[in-house]
Amino acid sequence: MRRLMLLRHAKTEHDAPSGHDHDRRLDDRGRQDAAIIGGWIGRHPPIPDAVLVSTAVRAHQTWEIASEAMKDALREPAQPPQVELLDELYGAEPARLLKIIRMAEVNNPACLMLIGHNPGMHELAFMLTGSGDASAKKAIEDNLPTAGLAIIDFAIDDWSEVAFRRGKLVRFTSPKLLKQTSDD
Repeated sequence: MRRLMLLRHAKTEHDAPSGHDHDRRLDDRGRQDAAIIGGWIGRHPPIPDAVLVSTAVRAHQTWEIASEAMKDALREPAQPPQVELLDELYGAEPARLLKIIRMAEVNNPACLMLIGHNPGMHELAFMLTGSGDASAKKAIEDNLPTAGLAIIDFAIDDWSEVAFRRGKLVRFTSPKLLKQTSDD
């Protein structure tokens, strides 16, 4: 069994001071939302064994804030995940993202997290899901919102076996959904 966590970066400023999209930073809501989703992950193990993060400033900031909140929320101490910044995640389409996931077989983590961008992350979540929670599937049909998290399980032995429509969507959540419910 392998678990994939797809996390879209949190809410950002509209324009970076540099004028480059890659340099856009989280806004105040984005920082709050990254902490909310990180805290939720920490309270709902397993936490990721490995995290692949886009090199875009907003993705890296999302991970930094979420990982701190995750550590603070853990009920038991855990090994910190292996983190790798990957330029290939920036603007990647689902086929490229799938190839990146399959390469995780080198380290073969039981739980892998990707932090990236739409539309690729949204499309990937939708394309990987063959079964699972019907309401979660409906929720990700239209969008993977900022700081949205899709958790997909695969009945496989290593990451090279991941394929479209073979995953089971276990959970979809976002800071907005967490604020609407008492799902702590």
